[in-house]
Amino acid sequence: MLSRLFLIILCLVCGEASGKVRLKDITAVRGPRESRVVGYGLVVGLQGTGDSLRNSVFTEQSLQSMLDRMGIAVKSGAMRTRNVAAVIVSGDIPSYARIGTRLDVTVSSMGDATSLVGGTLIMTPLVGPDGIVYASAQGPLSVTGFAEAGRSESVAQGVPTTGRIANGGVVERDAAPVGPDDEHILLELRNADFKTAVKIADAINLYAKRRYSIRVARERDSRSIELIRPPNTPPSRLIADIGDLLIEPDIPARVVIDARSGTVVVGADVQVSTVAVTHGALSVRITETPNVSQPNPRSQGQTVVTSETAVSIGQDGGQFAVLSGASLKSLIRGLNQIGLKPAGIISILQAIKSAGALQADIVVQ
Repeated sequence: MLSRLFLIILCLVCGEASGKVRLKDITAVRGPRESRVVGYGLVVGLQGTGDSLRNSVFTEQSLQSMLDRMGIAVKSGAMRTRNVAAVIVSGDIPSYARIGTRLDVTVSSMGDATSLVGGTLIMTPLVGPDGIVYASAQGPLSVTGFAEAGRSESVAQGVPTTGRIANGGVVERDAAPVGPDDEHILLELRNADFKTAVKIADAINLYAKRRYSIRVARERDSRSIELIRPPNTPPSRLIADIGDLLIEPDIPARVVIDARSGTVVVGADVQVSTVAVTHGALSVRITETPNVSQPNPRSQGQTVVTSETAVSIGQDGGQFAVLSGASLKSLIRGLNQIGLKPAGIISILQAIKSAGALQADIVVQ
């Protein structure tokens, strides 16, 4: 019944199930990070689905400049091809990447090209935020979307003007290495929480007492844990040793609502104080029926169009249900008793929060 009426994602529904995750999956070492690069290039080899050079002036200028560099003189206005498209190329350089490291790049059309299917990106330099070239990209595009049209009908799926090149980028310059300090390492939580930070520090110290006979971790705040490197232990080895420790992170009580798609995400620790809820949907339907009023023969009257209006009012639902949430299952069971659509579920949750009975934060997207 519930799945038929609305989509609700249950986060950690079963309290009995183990919620432990690896330390490396919920933390990251401060320092090394990905670097984003972007560039402007041309995709060639399209089957008449590229930019129209008259409407995309930058495509014509780029094509002419490229041919000039290759020693081919082309007069302005002489090109009529539609097999070329101007694109923006973007990608992320992994942390600790060195010259020759491969990366995936995304290619997106800038002009009025209708499809990039079958195209090949010619060599494009990729620059970082400082304007320095760190990578280059080239290769055939993989496009999942398509668009076909005839005289009376058209069909489209996905976005045919965006593609991807797996391993199409190559790092050309080493970024400045930023690694952990020789003595102090700082772990940062992906989701800040004081209790989780304390659990991580305790787990690391328990492991370090057995392995190194000392305590090495100390929680600094809700987001970071400071590690002191044991003697004769490289930072990389210490991070690798503690990365597989199992931690059960503490999840805040939160309800996330996306009214546009009707999605409701309820955390496992969300509780509802005992409250009675009813919900009724009032619908008003107005129907206009046109009628033609015809005058009698030989009369001086005129033919006019009149309208007949019918109004109907209905109200569905309205039954009371008692919601008492000692657990997520009891909350869902109470909502399911009422039988609501997504809009009704969202309205009830917000009303329960306003009444002070929903012991959780509501995040509306």
